[in-house]
Amino acid sequence: MSIKLIASDLDGTIIDEYNKIASKNTDAIKQIKDKNIGFAISTGKIYSSVKNVCENFNASYGIFGNGIQVIDFKTGKEIYCSSLDKNVILTCIKFAKKYNLHVHFYTNNLIISEKLMYMDLRNYILNKNSGQNLEVCIVDDIYKYAKQSNEKILRFIISGETGLSGIKDELNKILDANITLINKYGKYKDTIIGKEYEYLDITSSNTSKGNALNLLREYLKLSQDEVMAIGDNINDKDMLQNAGIGVAVANASEQLKQIASYITTSPVEDGGFAEAITKYLGEEYIFS
Repeated sequence: MSIKLIASDLDGTIIDEYNKIASKNTDAIKQIKDKNIGFAISTGKIYSSVKNVCENFNASYGIFGNGIQVIDFKTGKEIYCSSLDKNVILTCIKFAKKYNLHVHFYTNNLIISEKLMYMDLRNYILNKNSGQNLEVCIVDDIYKYAKQSNEKILRFIISGETGLSGIKDELNKILDANITLINKYGKYKDTIIGKEYEYLDITSSNTSKGNALNLLREYLKLSQDEVMAIGDNINDKDMLQNAGIGVAVANASEQLKQIASYITTSPVEDGGFAEAITKYLGEEYIFS
């Protein structure tokens, strides 16, 4: 059965750690569109922070915030959107403060933080350099801000240098939410801010890239066999599992490689994404 939809992560899969994209990957995206195959960007970032990227890639669909929002760019329709319950947010802030951990969260167009330190600092730098629409709001008391705000909070982040695995276990006992632990150690070090750290990515219950891909697939009336997914990190795991073909690029985490249908020989900076496209769509589709 032919592939009719390709869903791909951005950072570490199409775009490298220096926010650069290999020319091979750019060519592959163009050829996907030329052959009328649906192309979905699937990222942990919220839409406003990657709006320009989506437009530049001429993406057909977008999955944002690790599955909290799904958009059909062809029609402008928001297929799905889920925000966090305020009680979950306030509980997270109290819990993080208890352990002296850093927190920030995202609305549709804002990063809210008391001080830029980890992922919030990284995203601030990236957005400043790329001219994206995501703005930063520094507040004195993030708990008070969250309590009084009427904005939809889409994604909540708890960051620290170590020890977040235990924190995740404790939060899972008291919260009805989806919590993913991501580490930025060793070869995954955040080179944008020059730090090693880990963070908990907290979204509403039952939201993930995999669930969002299923919603998009059902919306498009496609079978699982007609979908291909490509990624590099643990938050891409269920997306790969929910596709007919799941590809991990060479620089992907070991956990993702264990469940992938195929692992590219090329990392992101050498066109790993394009390698996957070539393998599964045929050489005649790419670099003709």
